[in-house]
Amino acid sequence: MLDDTDRLRATVEQVLKAGELGYKRPIMKSTRVDFGSLVSECMELARTRHNLRPGALHWQEPANGCTITVQGDPDELRTAIGNILDNAIKYSGGNVDVSVDLAAPSDGFVSLRVHDTGMGIPRPELKHIFKRFYRVSSRSVSQVKGTGLGLFIVRAIARAHGGRVFAESAGESRGTTVTLELPGSAT
Repeated sequence: MLDDTDRLRATVEQVLKAGELGYKRPIMKSTRVDFGSLVSECMELARTRHNLRPGALHWQEPANGCTITVQGDPDELRTAIGNILDNAIKYSGGNVDVSVDLAAPSDGFVSLRVHDTGMGIPRPELKHIFKRFYRVSSRSVSQVKGTGLGLFIVRAIARAHGGRVFAESAGESRGTTVTLELPGSAT
């Protein structure tokens, strides 16, 4: 019953967030955010929320050990990262194996790549997955619960922060990589 209550609360929050982000508006709280720390925090939350084994999430920090920062709303960025991680975990199937890479800026953008080895996405569907309420029509994916709002919210947050998000997949059963790019810097 508690799981159902948590799932319902999360669904209501996603619907409200999607409605809020459907209107173009400026970022509410724009501050300098240590993006690496925020990603690490979101990974730990996902690990706990989904009760994952210790090696299920792999974290690859920037090779040079620099601090990567972005300008934005920490709560909205936390939502975007959390949605990407939740999707990677949900669509991994029974064996969660998710890699999270954070790359230092090139051309003024930082890159967060989340790769899973799960169900994958048919190539023709990749251009649609960021639309509101869109769900991939594959039979294996239909077993996974969701609203079709998570990636729509990620895209809206990325755009509000001057960035973008995109997905890549070699097809069904071949995993998916979602990349979030945001303006940022490294120190």
